[in-house]
Amino acid sequence: MARGTQARKKLIVGITGATGAAYGIGILKTLKALPAWESHLVLTDAGALNVWHELKLKRKEVERLATAAYHPRDVGAAIASGSFLTEGMVIAPCSMKTLSAVAHAHADDLVSRAADVVLKERRRLVLLPRETPLNLAHLRNMVAVTEMGAIVFPPVPAFYARLKSIDDMVAHSVARALDLFGIHSPEIARWTGLDG
Repeated sequence: MARGTQARKKLIVGITGATGAAYGIGILKTLKALPAWESHLVLTDAGALNVWHELKLKRKEVERLATAAYHPRDVGAAIASGSFLTEGMVIAPCSMKTLSAVAHAHADDLVSRAADVVLKERRRLVLLPRETPLNLAHLRNMVAVTEMGAIVFPPVPAFYARLKSIDDMVAHSVARALDLFGIHSPEIARWTGLDG
């Protein structure tokens, strides 16, 4: 790197097979618009199916939104090592299968391996789980990842923001999730109190 230039911050984005592909796509689009940030994408096979079903986007179209994209089985990728410096990882949406793999350090694919690395390096891991209702295993896995240092961030609509569409709800949740990495959007409605 040349003297006087600053390295771009890197965020790993996992998109798995739960409903809510729009959250992951929204995160990728937001990061693409920020010159100081890179996105490193892992799109699972089930995630690619959901992206197609929900948004009619093909895998290659999603991968083009990212700075770098990795095959979900490539456990030798750069993001599989703690020496590859990142600000952390967000998994949006996070399937219950992926949540379970993270909770039990069952790092048999690149999403769960990258999450395991983020946790062991004490970096930020944010999971947007998309499932309802929850069974006891789901709840215990959420407790386990929280105890390990992850943040469980169910994308719940903020009704105080008086959101008018599904796109508004997704954008608000995306912005709130990215707040956790120090990326603050001036676009979202923030609570200012009852008098605000």
